[in-house]
Amino acid sequence: MLRPDLALVLAPNASPMTGHGTNTYLLGQETLAVIDPGPDDPDHLAALLAAIDGRKVTHLLVTHSHLDHAPLARPLQTITGAPIFAFGDSDAGKSAIMQQLAAAGVAGGGEGIDRDFSPDMHVQDGQDIGGDWGQVTALHTPGHIGNHLCFVWGDAVFTGDHVMGWASSLVSPPDGDLTDFMASCRRLQRVPAQVYFPGHGAPITDPAARLTWLIDHRTNREAQILAALSDVPLPIAEITRKIYTDVPKGLLAAAERNVFAHLVDLYTRRQVTATPLLSTTATFALIPQKTPSP
Repeated sequence: MLRPDLALVLAPNASPMTGHGTNTYLLGQETLAVIDPGPDDPDHLAALLAAIDGRKVTHLLVTHSHLDHAPLARPLQTITGAPIFAFGDSDAGKSAIMQQLAAAGVAGGGEGIDRDFSPDMHVQDGQDIGGDWGQVTALHTPGHIGNHLCFVWGDAVFTGDHVMGWASSLVSPPDGDLTDFMASCRRLQRVPAQVYFPGHGAPITDPAARLTWLIDHRTNREAQILAALSDVPLPIAEITRKIYTDVPKGLLAAAERNVFAHLVDLYTRRQVTATPLLSTTATFALIPQKTPSP
């Protein structure tokens, strides 16, 4: 129990991508909303039903449609009758550049997409959702994936995978968009909050400091990429090896996805070129920036 009207049920899907597992939240007391039902796992479903303990569930709220957050929504709906609320299906909210990459055949990487996900209720940015269990306000926070939502609940925010305390959020094109991610971080900076309840890991008790760290972390990584390209054009694999000097070989693929996310952002901001076309196999080069006249 995190608060008198907030309980946590941890899914048994621990991994390097999910930490100790996916956090499913039960919001309310006599009547409940379930936030992020989690992976399609019979043990997790049984644990959720035990925690619900016969109480009425009126809302299933999904922050985003990765396989570790969304698939159990439909089986839980079958049992509870509660409608599923989310921004949209797994292609909803995808930026134009990510749509182009997907159409060109760039494959995703990371947590896996629930391609069968489709909510009953499409949630709009800024929409209030409420019931006897209370009220949340949905914020569209694309970046980790285009259909990502955060839910503001009083002085708290359910941040899904956008902000976590144990790791930086994965941003992997063509599902994740770093330009959108940074904009969403800055938007959250304008939302007063005392605590974040993330999709994985412990509550974040200093949200402002965590957001500052995430923005600085990405800004510093961008500077490293630009420095790596300062001498000669390079493909992603060579940029990654120059930057991630202490990463185990097993994590290099994930690091390359991260570098690609930054390069797509730099490409859209006209700081790098991609030859022959923007893709994971392109060679990237700096575009000389004009120096302001004195």
